[in-house]
Amino acid sequence: MTDIKELCQRAKAASRKMAVLDPKIKARALKSMAKALIDNSAHIIGENIKDVDRARKNNISKVLIDRLTLDEKRIKAMAASLIEISKLKDPIGEVLEIRRRPNSLLIKKVRVPIGVILCIYESRPNVTSDCVGLSLKSGNCVILRGGSDAINSNTAIFEALNGEALKNDIPEGAITMIKDTDRSVVNDLLAQEGLIDLVMPRGGESLIREVTDNSKIPVIKHYKGVCHTYVDGSADLNMAMRICYNAKVQRPGVCNAMETMLVNKKIAQKFLPSMIKQLKDAGVEIRGCGETIRIVPGINKASEEDWYAEYLDLILSVRVVNDLDEAIEHIMKYGSYHSDAIITKDKKAAEKFLNNVDSACVYVNASTRFTDGGEFGKGAEIGISTDKIHARGPVGVEELTSYKYVIYGKGQIRK
Repeated sequence: MTDIKELCQRAKAASRKMAVLDPKIKARALKSMAKALIDNSAHIIGENIKDVDRARKNNISKVLIDRLTLDEKRIKAMAASLIEISKLKDPIGEVLEIRRRPNSLLIKKVRVPIGVILCIYESRPNVTSDCVGLSLKSGNCVILRGGSDAINSNTAIFEALNGEALKNDIPEGAITMIKDTDRSVVNDLLAQEGLIDLVMPRGGESLIREVTDNSKIPVIKHYKGVCHTYVDGSADLNMAMRICYNAKVQRPGVCNAMETMLVNKKIAQKFLPSMIKQLKDAGVEIRGCGETIRIVPGINKASEEDWYAEYLDLILSVRVVNDLDEAIEHIMKYGSYHSDAIITKDKKAAEKFLNNVDSACVYVNASTRFTDGGEFGKGAEIGISTDKIHARGPVGVEELTSYKYVIYGKGQIRK
């Protein structure tokens, strides 16, 4: 039986050392850890094959198997992320604000680590290295609790990274992996208030809701990604086709993939037949509103539940709307405040969309698939937040910090 409290106490002790660790040590360690992933790629892939084989025997969907699978290309991408993170400006100690008060007190607002971060995640083993890299760069310790479906892959990645970290003066306990896959362990971790400072769940909606409901520790999360693309009446239709196809088909099993396409009635007759044919040729099942079915017969009728659905698969809901206002109302009713896009040549329409759609990431003439820490220049992300407090969108190095006030005086007392 894993002694959860003891592991958390060790991480908490290590967090004091991590908070003041020389930035050069962190950068050097991350570069060495990237090399360790490449050097151990054959072993990591071998362990990953065990997880993939088990997933296939359990009839896991092809989309989820894709998320689980590692190959040399994906391991090189994981290593490249660590290298990119190592090159980022070290956030710790950054002075965010300076104020000189009338009584001569000098007040500085200074960026500091959060402390110990618990990452609970499913399926995608690359999350292991992303969480480690971002946590170390931001001066935090990390406790990893991956899902049982990727236990062999996660363990192999952790061992490669942690072994190299210890060789490069990262404190013991800065990286901890919980190898016990019993579900009760999660509740034990979520009760470690005072030892763990932040929980980052990453996975399906049911996992995230369970974590949020049971945690005594602050949680940053998004429940699901119901992402929309609205094709405006003034849109460049060739551009719209490229963007919508990419947003749905390029990788349908991720949270920033388009789940609903909204189309202005002015261009629906011209746009939808070609767009839907292209999507269906790629294997996408279309579920449309009544007007969509009138324009393109033979597709399935969308239910009310479909507008709320995060399919994470080659399924797309399509609705024809009267205007921009109706598109915005649809997004705000059915969306998840994750990522939403407008395709338009009308600058006023674009600005109205950006100002009125209250999602973490809003786009003009680009695919929602760009909502990603790497694509945003953060190296990677530890998760994506649709919360409004502390962090929104891809959570990178800066979002894994807090701040404290440092005050310099010369004997002042308050009167």
